[in-house]
Amino acid sequence: MKRSFYLLLCFAVVLMLSQSCTEQQDFGQFEDLSITPTLATGLFYMESDEATINDAGTFGTFYAQTVNFDAFNEEFVADHLIEGTITYEIVNTTSKQLRITIEYLDEAGNTLDGELFNIDADPSGLMTWEVAYGPGGKSLDILANTSNLRLTATNLSDAISVSSQPEPKVKFKSAAEFLFRLK
Repeated sequence: MKRSFYLLLCFAVVLMLSQSCTEQQDFGQFEDLSITPTLATGLFYMESDEATINDAGTFGTFYAQTVNFDAFNEEFVADHLIEGTITYEIVNTTSKQLRITIEYLDEAGNTLDGELFNIDADPSGLMTWEVAYGPGGKSLDILANTSNLRLTATNLSDAISVSSQPEPKVKFKSAAEFLFRLK
């Protein structure tokens, strides 16, 4: 009899503990969840010495490259892009005035957008430009439809002058930061 009383008492205690330590789960919180990660990446890096620029001649193109850029090719990624910023940095220690052009191209090779940079001869110092896409900036459709990026650099000066700087070069780099809403 004592044994059945203790067994009944243990069962009652376990039943009360299991009910007192739990609360109703609210799985509706997932609907209120907002996930917005930021993705940062490098886009371009171009470096050229003054001898290469001189070899291109006056008003000659010393650098031209088209690279594939299918970052937004996936519909999920393109549909969830909120905004983006592309930052360009240029340092010119050559004796040359230069023009650097970036074109955003669609799959057919049509230009969707472009950036044109006219760079003074040495000493130009570090020049930085930021271009916003999304609210308050350029259209996100430009990024979503970009398939290739084309970079062209042109010498706007003579083909004989030489900078007094040690190892004169032009350096161009760009980076991008994109904000997505995953839910």
